[in-house]
Amino acid sequence: MSATKTFLAVYLGSGSTGSGMAAWNAMPEAERRAKEQQGMAAWGAWVEKHKDVLVEMGGPLGKTKRVGPGGIADIANQMTGFTIVRAESHEAAAKLFENHPHFTIFPGEAVEIMPVLPIPGR
Repeated sequence: MSATKTFLAVYLGSGSTGSGMAAWNAMPEAERRAKEQQGMAAWGAWVEKHKDVLVEMGGPLGKTKRVGPGGIADIANQMTGFTIVRAESHEAAAKLFENHPHFTIFPGEAVEIMPVLPIPGR
């Protein structure tokens, strides 16, 4: 598999500050649990439909630490999960995530898809 045909998909959400998450948290518990079950079933169906192109199922992401010249710091960002897929093109990879349960059922904001590029000199 060529590295230019491997794509990283990053699931984004606004965390507790977004209107989608606020509405999700405001749902009665029984309704939210039903929606979670619906979402997980839809996500499972998405995985089954695309199992031939999944390189890494990925998963949810936890809290972030940033390491830089100034040291280590706790930060917040919009990344909530990731998946790695194969596709013939960037456009084809993006189309895999149209109407994804991350934002059609769950309160996710979007999915960003980017090519994994070859390491220079290799």
